[in-house]
Amino acid sequence: MAKQYRTVGGTVFDVSNYLFLGAAGLIAILPFIIIVAGSFASDAEITQRAVFLIPETFTLNAYEFIFSTDSIMRSIGVSVYVTVVGTIVNLFFTVTMAYPLARRSLMGRNVFLNMVIFTMLFGGGMIPTYLVIRELHLLDSFNALILPGAISAFNLIIVKNFFQELPPEIEEAARIDGCQELSLLWKIVLPLSMPVIATFTLFYAVGHWNNFFSALLYINDPAKWPLQVMLRQIVMLSQAAGDMNSMDPNFVKPPEQSIKMAVIVVGTIPILCVYPFLQKHFAKGVMIGSVKG
Repeated sequence: MAKQYRTVGGTVFDVSNYLFLGAAGLIAILPFIIIVAGSFASDAEITQRAVFLIPETFTLNAYEFIFSTDSIMRSIGVSVYVTVVGTIVNLFFTVTMAYPLARRSLMGRNVFLNMVIFTMLFGGGMIPTYLVIRELHLLDSFNALILPGAISAFNLIIVKNFFQELPPEIEEAARIDGCQELSLLWKIVLPLSMPVIATFTLFYAVGHWNNFFSALLYINDPAKWPLQVMLRQIVMLSQAAGDMNSMDPNFVKPPEQSIKMAVIVVGTIPILCVYPFLQKHFAKGVMIGSVKG
């Protein structure tokens, strides 16, 4: 193999590119590292040192306060259930609706597409949505966190467009072999669409995991609170404990500032662990886009 020589301009470009991307990555990850360090520090150190990467005094007081009861583990279980089931429901309805809409021969296709686009521009609002959920007897149930957002109109259109770009020759060959619509969707279309499916799996999962306002509106039973609502209650409890400390000198004040940072860590780490399992599909999607142009 002939040895390739790089030009000075190419080397300078590569070095500059690496430096720029490294600086951008460092800027993106530094705030999270600071939050993690603060969650293991004391309130006194957080007050004295505005920014630090390694705490001088390592303490687990914030996490001990957060996990002092079984409520936090129960709320994590609720969030995991809502995220998993909600994501499955989202993908099922999104795929099963996007697939027929991708067929230009579908009767009334433009009418259905216009109805989908209409929901992107206009919504019923918070109070009418609450009244609908109440009349459907969904209050204080996990279905209230899953069913109202079963389909995202924006995601539906993206998936539909992806289905439309699949080579029609593959589907024609499958039909010649006797493949029916459901088999065609399950055995041909979905395997070819794994990059977009993986992408929107992550989008839907992050949306369910971070969903806070819906649970605040529709869930009154503390036993059914997801993690985000429970973490909010913990922060409020730590603030109330701080006020109690001002009235009772013998009361041990919890680390209020580090609790806020620990709450961010607890709410972020689980969903970050999902990304490595979907990374290869993201990379594959980028390669497909580059080949197709």
